[in-house]
Amino acid sequence: MASTSADSTSPKVAGDLSVADLRNALLAGWRDFLAAPVYGLFFGAIYALAGALAAYAMIVRGELVWLIPLTAGFPLIAPFAAVGLYEVSRRRERGMPLGWRGVLGALRGRGDEQFLLMGGFVFVAFSFWVIIAHVIFSIFMTQSGVGREPLAALLTPEGLTMLAVGTAFGAGLAWAFYCVTVMSLPMLLDRDVDFITAIIASVKAVQQNPVIMLAWASLVAVTLFAAMLPIFLGLLVALPVLGHATWHLYRRTVIGSA
Repeated sequence: MASTSADSTSPKVAGDLSVADLRNALLAGWRDFLAAPVYGLFFGAIYALAGALAAYAMIVRGELVWLIPLTAGFPLIAPFAAVGLYEVSRRRERGMPLGWRGVLGALRGRGDEQFLLMGGFVFVAFSFWVIIAHVIFSIFMTQSGVGREPLAALLTPEGLTMLAVGTAFGAGLAWAFYCVTVMSLPMLLDRDVDFITAIIASVKAVQQNPVIMLAWASLVAVTLFAAMLPIFLGLLVALPVLGHATWHLYRRTVIGSA
């Protein structure tokens, strides 16, 4: 029998997740994608296009060095970009009809502005990462001649130190962001709760299953990074499959999820 959190004031979460659950979630996500590919490709295309345009803007402006924080921070917004995919999986699971009106309508949440608040949280977190990346860049790279040869400057002692510090800080921020969003966004779609309650449940899910949730975070991060390499085109498939899979992992994790 699944162990649960003891706090009865917030949704209970399972504490016995296993590697098999991750595999099952991925398989279910793949089935959802194959069953309704048009929705997955639509949301994947928007996400990929946003990344490609941002990267193109950096290249045109001659700010190639900013591709690193952009690439590192871009997956932070993936959970919010996948809300429509959660709705597709939810509707398929319950035998509800699929349609653009219903799927896109899920982006509004339940009409109580909870998704809007979470969206603001996502925006603030991403903006915070960009600001911190700029500060780290300024501290270590001011004297490195990055304006003339940005990529070569990364191989200088200052550049390597900047990469190490930026990677460490970025990993910490990404983990914190993952903890509060991995279960909260599907929950806001599934249940009538406020975003604080959803965040608390999400953090509890990670605390109850630290190894498995770390494995899931690593799998998502590696997959998204790999998918961004071929001009972001891999996101057309990676984002929807991971989005659908996250819904199924949520259903396995949050006890009493409808």
